[in-house]
Amino acid sequence: MKAISLALVASSFLSLAAAHAGPSDGKVKIAVMNDMSGPYAESTGMGSVEAVRMAIEEAGGKVAGSPIELIFADHQNKPDVASAIANKWIDTEQVDVIVDVPNSAAALAVQDIAKRKNRVLLVSGGGTAQLTGASCSPTTAQWTYDTYALSQGMGTVGLQKLGDSWFFLTVDYAFGHALEKDLSDVLKANGGKILGAVRHPLNASDFSSYLLQAQGSKAKVIALANAGGDTANAIKQAQEFGIPQGGQTLASLLMFPTDIHALGLKSAQDLVFMDGWDPNRDAESRAFAKAFIDRTGRMPSMIQVGSYSAVRHYLKAIETAGTDDAPAVMAKMREAPINDAFAKGGRLRADGRMVHDMYLMQVKKITESTGPWDYSKVLSVIPGDHAFRPIEQGGCPIVR
Repeated sequence: MKAISLALVASSFLSLAAAHAGPSDGKVKIAVMNDMSGPYAESTGMGSVEAVRMAIEEAGGKVAGSPIELIFADHQNKPDVASAIANKWIDTEQVDVIVDVPNSAAALAVQDIAKRKNRVLLVSGGGTAQLTGASCSPTTAQWTYDTYALSQGMGTVGLQKLGDSWFFLTVDYAFGHALEKDLSDVLKANGGKILGAVRHPLNASDFSSYLLQAQGSKAKVIALANAGGDTANAIKQAQEFGIPQGGQTLASLLMFPTDIHALGLKSAQDLVFMDGWDPNRDAESRAFAKAFIDRTGRMPSMIQVGSYSAVRHYLKAIETAGTDDAPAVMAKMREAPINDAFAKGGRLRADGRMVHDMYLMQVKKITESTGPWDYSKVLSVIPGDHAFRPIEQGGCPIVR
């Protein structure tokens, strides 16, 4: 019994010492992984890198007395490329945290690696709710949005405002499939009707055949279960086909300021979409938006400002924990509320979901806009507890 007690004391002493040892290799290395050349490059890409750089600068370039290093890479929306990068970063470059990771298939692949190798993963771009469901990890935080939250807002408030019959135009990979399923479930539960669906490849250029099927369905709402360049191209071609003019409403489940900018208000006005961030929420959000525009010439997407917020909170947790050890940092991240330019009163749950308000937005008419990047207005605020899946329903095995 005495030997066991001594062993426990020694173990506790070593754990305490590790908790205050500072970053393991004398620095904290942050790696942003996303799409820098494909359909999500505008909403993630170098904009996310710049947003993370802003969080690092806000921390003074150091945390727990150690310097912060920032690197980045393009995963090309390919899970195998994402996996190879993640393994190299962790095994040979001593990366402590991987950030952003749009494309749900890529995010799930990287999550598995980060979990096995005990590294923190801060997902801002990846949208599948599976990340905090059956595939959840104790070292992953899904920060900005997920398919469940997008679907809850659009399937309840959107159903009331837009119409009761829907047709899906869906990108053909994990993110699009999850979005279509989640929104379909919410719509049906609230009395909506699904009149059909069609799937298109990622980064498609010609949507004509898909749009003709959507038009022929006579659905009141055509739901765009895609993102980035795919959303912009679908809207542009829908305008050419006269679909909105014919009385069908376009609803985007994921729309970014750069998409609206590229389309122009004439083409995008009145489009309804879901968002995880309101740049006009308060003085702090407006200040961040202005600073980002000054640096990049563009309004940040929710993914980019979410990357900033996640890294900011991560660095504060390292400072509090006195270590960059993944479990210790994640524990501190769960203890502290998130109050910054992205979220007010946000909180990180045990399943990795960061809970915060979501917004049903509408693109302004030309006459409503006050100038460049003033493109959207809030139709409805969906409180985080209503927007995100209840923790007991997710099936996360680490939640008791």
